[in-house]
Amino acid sequence: MSSARAGGVVAYDPATFEGLRFHTAVTAFRDGTDSPRGYLERCLATIDEREPVVRAWVVLNEDGARQQADVSTRRWQRGEPLSPIDGLPIGIKDLLETRDMPTQMGCAAFAGNFPKRDNAAVWALRRAGAVVLGKTVTTELGGPEPSPTTNPFNPRHTPGGSSSGSGAAVGARMVPATIATQTGGSLMRPASFNGAWGLKPSQGAINRGERQTASMTSHGVLAACPEDMWLIAIAIASRAGGDPGRPALFGPATPPPARRPGTVAVIETEAWERLDPVSRGAFDQVVAQVEAAGVTVLRRADDAVVERFEQSLVGVTDLGSGILAWEHCWAFRDIAANNPDGVSARGKRFFLETAERLGAAGYEEALRTRAAVQATYALLGPRVDAVIAPTSSGPAPEWSGDVPGQEPVRWPTGDPGFNFPSSLLGAPAVNVPLMGVGGLPFGLQVMGQPGTDAKVTAIARWMGEALTPVSV
Repeated sequence: MSSARAGGVVAYDPATFEGLRFHTAVTAFRDGTDSPRGYLERCLATIDEREPVVRAWVVLNEDGARQQADVSTRRWQRGEPLSPIDGLPIGIKDLLETRDMPTQMGCAAFAGNFPKRDNAAVWALRRAGAVVLGKTVTTELGGPEPSPTTNPFNPRHTPGGSSSGSGAAVGARMVPATIATQTGGSLMRPASFNGAWGLKPSQGAINRGERQTASMTSHGVLAACPEDMWLIAIAIASRAGGDPGRPALFGPATPPPARRPGTVAVIETEAWERLDPVSRGAFDQVVAQVEAAGVTVLRRADDAVVERFEQSLVGVTDLGSGILAWEHCWAFRDIAANNPDGVSARGKRFFLETAERLGAAGYEEALRTRAAVQATYALLGPRVDAVIAPTSSGPAPEWSGDVPGQEPVRWPTGDPGFNFPSSLLGAPAVNVPLMGVGGLPFGLQVMGQPGTDAKVTAIARWMGEALTPVSV
């Protein structure tokens, strides 16, 4: 082990770090100089090396993955791959059901839970030939109670949540991609903290299967590059469609080419004041590059519509938390009642106490407020190609546990203030791993209007290719 990895610390530099890519490997699959089985074995070797510290996985189905990879290898040898992601090893967040592995949802109350059926997205991945390698760690029931997973660049820091293992597995180069979910910031924040590309699609654009539990929950993809990110998302959507009553992810079968935007708006959100000065400086350097490339950049002081939208975002963290808690509290209440010791105190506080404070009337008022925020955001559609913001309130914070005798930390996996807007709006968002702060990743968020996932991906890809990574 190199000295850079002493104690599990791997200093991150966005200019030099390269995650594990898949789309670049398929040429070797075609000519026989490599194979899906060989690719998988290299993934397993990295997992063997890094997993004792990172702890990204709940369960690995190594034998099953090898069998899947062998079948994929034969398809490539015949020139008959099922899709561009045939043979891609992928991790599935342990909130989604899998027919060949337990689904324990990071919760003691679900220890040993094994429904033996596939979530819609997992079914679609298998149909596309992907190698379903294992289940990645989630925080308890996708809530604020942290998981045992550590940040792959410094184990003293959180990998984010709730898609903790999904983010860490990509950042640690264990696999090229994973499936994640988001209700508040559960996909975008781990993408930012782990140096991954992340697509949180438009609401309902990827079929959630049995996870149709809340009005803001989305399934998405974390990957080491935008090409694999898009190929996985479109492979799922083209087979499983969108949620009932919702259009599926729309766009080309191949990754959208990079597209320079004409105009973008910088959105501060209520989390801007919680962004540390060093991280803010890194973000400002990125914005300066965008302007230098000839893109018109609007800020709240420049445009009345941008300012109006900023004003509508005041209180969105509490607004989104209330909606999330109310919509989940019914199932959570039964789980806690049937197994009171199987659910954390933090989880009970977040889901049950928050929902009780809100009440039915408060929930309806929250929905009206959300609709007003969405209407205000729609006014930006004709004015800008995308909005940009930090993906998180700086790099991953340290997390060593709550301090006895003190009030438990509200957000131990990181502040979701920059993430709730895309969830409340049902808007597509992409994390671009473009910044490093103190040797840890820090992402740039690109967000568009609902239904513009391909356009947002193309703009994010341009930013990833045209802008110089920033390290401070």
